[in-house]
Amino acid sequence: MASSSRIFPVYLPVCVAIAVVVVIAGSFAYPPLAASSAAAMTPEAVAARLAPMAHEEFVAAAPAAHALRSGQTVYSGLCIACHGAGVAGAPKVGDKKAWGPRIGQGFDTLVKHATEGFKAMPPKGGGADLDPQEVARAVAWMADQAGASFKEP
Repeated sequence: MASSSRIFPVYLPVCVAIAVVVVIAGSFAYPPLAASSAAAMTPEAVAARLAPMAHEEFVAAAPAAHALRSGQTVYSGLCIACHGAGVAGAPKVGDKKAWGPRIGQGFDTLVKHATEGFKAMPPKGGGADLDPQEVARAVAWMADQAGASFKEP
């Protein structure tokens, strides 16, 4: 067997030759980094080269405009739960006897009670997302079914 001290001197010239070839080839493959002109080294030119290739901007979309619903639509979607069956003393739609005294209080009082809540009825009938005008429309529609002549706002 050959000792390690005899192997190293044999491969040393080969390793040096490979290193020289790599250095020479590298000088052709990778030319030195130098500015092609003085203008290429201005701060603006350097910043332009370093700037990101793309820019993405996230903008929160404005919520879509809420189209106001008609009184009948609001009643059908929310108010019917109590005013359809007379739950907890709510006057049924079309019941002239139950609605008569309420209609006598006036439209503004009915809207105030519906908006703020009255007795067992929660504010806006539990529809927190309702626009005040939608509440007023629903009140007008329900009262009109019992003989009132309120105009839907």
